[in-house]
Amino acid sequence: MLSPRLKEIYGYGGTDINDLSEELDKRTHPEDLAQMYADRQAHFDGLTPIYLNEHRVQCKDGTWKWILTRGTVIQRNAQGLPVRVIGTHTDISERKNAETALQESAERLRMALLANHQGLYDLNVQTGATIVNEEYANMLGYTVAEMNETSNAWFARLHPDDVDKASTIYQDYLAGKISEYRVEIRQKTRSGEWRWLQSIGTIVERDQEGKPLRMVGTHLDITERKNAEAMIWQQANIDTLTGLPNRRMFYDRLEQDIKKSKRNGRSLAVLFIDLDHFKEVNDTLGHSVGDILLVEAAKRLLTCVRESDTVARLGGDEFTVSLPDQHNPEDVEQIAQSIIKKMSSSFQLANEEVFLSASIGITLYPDDAVSLDDLLKNADQAMYAAKNAGRNRFNYFTPSLQVAALARLRLGSDLRIAIAEQQLSVYFQPIIDLSTGIIQKAEALIRWQHPQRGFISPLEFIAIAETSDLIFDIGETVFKASVRWLQRWRNLYPAQKNFQISINQSPVEFQRDGSRYANWINHLHEAELPGQAITIEITGGLLLDASTLVSDKLLQFRDAGMQVALDDFGTGYSSLSYLKKFDIDYLKIDQSFVRNMTPGSSDSALAEAIIVMAHKLGLKVIAEGVETEEQRDLLKQAGCDFAQGYLFSRPIPPEDFERLLAG
Repeated sequence: MLSPRLKEIYGYGGTDINDLSEELDKRTHPEDLAQMYADRQAHFDGLTPIYLNEHRVQCKDGTWKWILTRGTVIQRNAQGLPVRVIGTHTDISERKNAETALQESAERLRMALLANHQGLYDLNVQTGATIVNEEYANMLGYTVAEMNETSNAWFARLHPDDVDKASTIYQDYLAGKISEYRVEIRQKTRSGEWRWLQSIGTIVERDQEGKPLRMVGTHLDITERKNAEAMIWQQANIDTLTGLPNRRMFYDRLEQDIKKSKRNGRSLAVLFIDLDHFKEVNDTLGHSVGDILLVEAAKRLLTCVRESDTVARLGGDEFTVSLPDQHNPEDVEQIAQSIIKKMSSSFQLANEEVFLSASIGITLYPDDAVSLDDLLKNADQAMYAAKNAGRNRFNYFTPSLQVAALARLRLGSDLRIAIAEQQLSVYFQPIIDLSTGIIQKAEALIRWQHPQRGFISPLEFIAIAETSDLIFDIGETVFKASVRWLQRWRNLYPAQKNFQISINQSPVEFQRDGSRYANWINHLHEAELPGQAITIEITGGLLLDASTLVSDKLLQFRDAGMQVALDDFGTGYSSLSYLKKFDIDYLKIDQSFVRNMTPGSSDSALAEAIIVMAHKLGLKVIAEGVETEEQRDLLKQAGCDFAQGYLFSRPIPPEDFERLLAG
């Protein structure tokens, strides 16, 4: 018989269902029938003290409910078969649904952990015994059975640099000092490599006194992320060529050194180092060889300083050094001398033995400056002072260097105004044909009459113009003035129909030019002047450029009929091989050879040798700086073609030069 309450559970009224147990059996879920019959029969056979089973029963409205059935036999017949059974049905749907949801949640968690490759651990805080899942064991190259994990084994696998950090965070979390256990550490794998892991955990069980008993958590392999972060940091802070700190990292280190010096009261020295003649090596042997040189130079610098010092590459061939905690000024000088000595030793590069030197500027904190920018500016100024003093030396910053730097800054500003207000003038110095004594050429030279300071030598402002790109404006001024006067003089003086003007070209102009020289050639055509009317003067150092830039421009000049003169020959990086390689028309003997020419002197012999060699190569020779008749006569006897110098005329305004032509 089914009780009214039992019928109510399934949604039936008093007469909606027969009072037979078979009625409920018919409504039992097919998947549950076999187990239900088995459990019932086991009790009927006396194998279990009670009948107990959980199964689903379909209600009147068609829904399913989970039922817990309990029953017991209270009467058997003579054969021992059950005659009467009493029992209960309990609706356990809410519990079963909760269990199902929990299982589904656990499965989702398991799948999520697998998808994210997260390892699980369950730690007995008191004993250290740890249960781990397969994913965590596999991270480290083990199986679960092989790991036999404990807290001691976990700490033993840590990278030495991570032990203190991990231990502190773990103990602080257990003690309640921090609300979360989360740490990023490196662990050694079975193969011996290091893997970065993010370890997270939480206490899930405590004793009556609140002491942690059980901790569960996850381990996530973050090696790829850490490697990516390391690469980004490397790119942001380390010079890719030398492995030294770059400008950004040096600034950060220097700021820290300044703060440290401020706290401890000790001096800080900053060195600014530039490799002398590096550009020539780079241009001659190529950039790849230049890179090898920079790497070797960086290694040598590191051998000259302490581990606490910072050596950085700012770019190009410029290096900086921060020397904190200075007790004795002599220590700084010893380091600078050591650097100069190391850099002056030969470099073996691509089967070439190369010699360089270093110019070093030194400034001190707090004696010279207290800010990072001022310290670097001072060291830079001191370095340039060392270069100007002859290179291969060090120079301390002095206030006079700052005064000179400010003067150069003001001069640069004045030069920009001078160009805009057309304060610059073009002068001409005659070049004489020594065989006839007639003016055949002129060299165009820029002059600046400052409204307050008066005449300013080109030696003062050309270098400033080159660093500020004002040299391009000056070059345009010289070229256009030369073309204008060429037109006039060739028309006025028919005897000067082949008159030629030489224009100096700075390496900066020559190497950065785009379409400029093509515009010059077009300008000559518009002025109805042949290319031969202009000679371009360049220095020997330009020919050392290993790129095709120089040769392409020289070919451009040749195709336009313009001629090229090699200025200051015999000094710097003059090379006979380049005279054969490039289209050169004139050699200009530097005035340092001419100045001391006397009969039988070595300078006379050198000048004669240059003249003979040039003529053998089909080149004409111009001697610069001729100041005496004896020098002129010696040059003429040696077969020199042309000469210029104060003996004939200083550089003069075009109107005065015109009178020389007419005279």
